[in-house]
Amino acid sequence: MKIQSYSPEWAREIADLFYQSVHAIDPSVYTPEQKEAWAPTPINYQLWSERLSYKQPFVAIIDNRVAGFIELDSDGNIDCTYTHPDFQGSGVAASLYEHLLAKATEAGIERLYVEASLIAQTFFERRGFAVIKKNEVQRNGESLINFSMEKYLRPNHQTSV
Repeated sequence: MKIQSYSPEWAREIADLFYQSVHAIDPSVYTPEQKEAWAPTPINYQLWSERLSYKQPFVAIIDNRVAGFIELDSDGNIDCTYTHPDFQGSGVAASLYEHLLAKATEAGIERLYVEASLIAQTFFERRGFAVIKKNEVQRNGESLINFSMEKYLRPNHQTSV
């Protein structure tokens, strides 16, 4: 696995990965209607291309395929963390997060924060993030649950609960 900075040649593959990742979530966690609201059909490739050009995610490549991606904003926001269903459970998200953590530390970012889905919450808790609050987000007529979470990178900061 290689972690690389974003290249526009991967835009369509990343958009497909996002869509497939969301729609592969067990329906006992998010209903088909919720998944469609989160990742609508058809995929808007133009919107994704623009978003990715702006966000510049870190991308995991395995066997010349995009296996996952993660986004880090300059203020410490982790906006997206997704792994292709074919690579879930193989350490892709963990490797992407470790890369992001190194880059955040290099950049002097003091606090990371994320709006984690029901399935991402545990991933971030295992990495020292604390839940600040539970959110109910309305998207395309559906209600989705996520969690505001944060982690301070400097030991002299306390997580507020």
